[in-house]
Amino acid sequence: MQLMRHMEWADSRVWAVVPEGPPDDQRLAQWLVHIHVVQRAFLAVWTGADLQQAFREPTDFASLIDVRRWAQSYYPEALRFLETVTEGRLAEPLAMPWAAMLAQQMGHEPGPTTLGDTCFQVTSHSTYHRGQVNARLRELGAEPPLVDYIAWMWFGQPHAEWKP
Repeated sequence: MQLMRHMEWADSRVWAVVPEGPPDDQRLAQWLVHIHVVQRAFLAVWTGADLQQAFREPTDFASLIDVRRWAQSYYPEALRFLETVTEGRLAEPLAMPWAAMLAQQMGHEPGPTTLGDTCFQVTSHSTYHRGQVNARLRELGAEPPLVDYIAWMWFGQPHAEWKP
């Protein structure tokens, strides 16, 4: 739960410096949409929701504001789900629907994963791509925010503050 709260805070801080117009920079738009597609895909697997509803492209959005609103709406659902998860459930095996595709790429079957492993994957995957987004924002002339986990701790674990 704590890593998810940090992820929301970090996402909201990054989104605060993302330009609000049409997705002019395709690399930036692609990374932003990808981060939130993956978050939603895992949530769909965790909850048994329609996985296809998670998949979007930058062209599905009229503006980056629309992407941000879509991204922000993920968090209440994800946090509500995580509040129901017990320690025992975190240890339960969880097969990912895309494991067969990865098996072809890797040349062997993926090892077993648990619900807890996939929860960690979502936060670490988002951190990885958030770094790419921040690097691109700097290239575009923006000043990316400090979003490190330790900074979040030093700031007193604040709640996310999303732009309206």
